[in-house]
Amino acid sequence: MKKPLRGLYAITDSSLIAPGRLLDVVSRAITGGAAVIQYRDKGLDGPRRERDARDLLALCRSHGVPLIINDDVALAQSVGADGVHLGCDDTPLTEARRILGAATVIGVSCYNNFELAVTAQAEGADYIAFGRFFASQTKPSAVQASIDLIRRAKATLAIPVVAIGGITPDNGAVLVEAGVDMLAVVGGVFGRPDPAHAARRYTQLFEQEGNT
Repeated sequence: MKKPLRGLYAITDSSLIAPGRLLDVVSRAITGGAAVIQYRDKGLDGPRRERDARDLLALCRSHGVPLIINDDVALAQSVGADGVHLGCDDTPLTEARRILGAATVIGVSCYNNFELAVTAQAEGADYIAFGRFFASQTKPSAVQASIDLIRRAKATLAIPVVAIGGITPDNGAVLVEAGVDMLAVVGGVFGRPDPAHAARRYTQLFEQEGNT
């Protein structure tokens, strides 16, 4: 059974993490409450990426946290990752599902396009992601999404909704209040001196919402 998706979705970025520190900083993010880890590395060193992914998978499994691979269906299949996240220029969802099987979590970027989300659900996506919602250093030119898009998706779709793009512990509260299931964060966790403390500030948003 696939684990429910809710909370902090922490996404790695090789430009923010010093060489040799990937496992340490991800471990700290998990200690801070990260519910899902995505391995995102656009480097061309295939063997290194596979080693990193395998090491991360072992770490995540030891903590009961799913590991999602960004964009790369072949890498996700090779290491036996828990899932893959697909953008508009990546492997089609139906093809990824055929390759990876029914048990694999497949998420899809839908940017600010509700129709893409409807299609993704119909094709078997396990979650959809909208964004950016705020100014983003990771993807400064990404399209702008509105909070109303989250409300519409939560009222209409049956799968989890993820928000991404410039999310901080301060502005993330309005997204959680709108019903988003997960906050996807890159620099807000891995660009901070203490990823555990940074992650904890995001996880507290969901705890506070659950107590209201």
